[in-house]
Amino acid sequence: MSIGDVAGLIAAIAFVGLVGFLGFVSLKVAAVLDETRSSVKELTDHTLPMLDEAAKVVASSASQMDKVDTVTTAAAQVGENVSALSSLVTATVGAPLLKVAAFSYGVRRALAGLRTGGARR
Repeated sequence: MSIGDVAGLIAAIAFVGLVGFLGFVSLKVAAVLDETRSSVKELTDHTLPMLDEAAKVVASSASQMDKVDTVTTAAAQVGENVSALSSLVTATVGAPLLKVAAFSYGVRRALAGLRTGGARR
C-alpha cells in the first residue's frame, strides 16, 4: 500500500463522514420544516374562522351604524320641529300675553291710585 492509496482511503473516509454529517443535518432540517408546516396549518385552521367572524362583526356594525344614522337624523328633525314650535308659540302667545300683563299692571296701578285718593307717580 502506497502513500497515494492511504491518502485516497483517508479522503474516502472523510467523504463518507461528510455525507453522513450532511445526511444528519438534512434530517434535522426536514424535521424543522415538518414542524413549521404543521404550525402553519394549525395557525391557518384557527385564523380562518376568526377572519370569518370578524367579517360578520364588521357587516353587523355597518348595519347598526345605518340604524344609528336613521335615529340621529330623526332626533335632529325632532329638535328642529321643537325649535320651530317654540318660536311659533312665542310669536302666537307671547305678544298677546305680554299685552295682557301690561294691561293688568296698568289696571292695578289705576285701582291703587283710586283707593288712596290720588294718582301715584
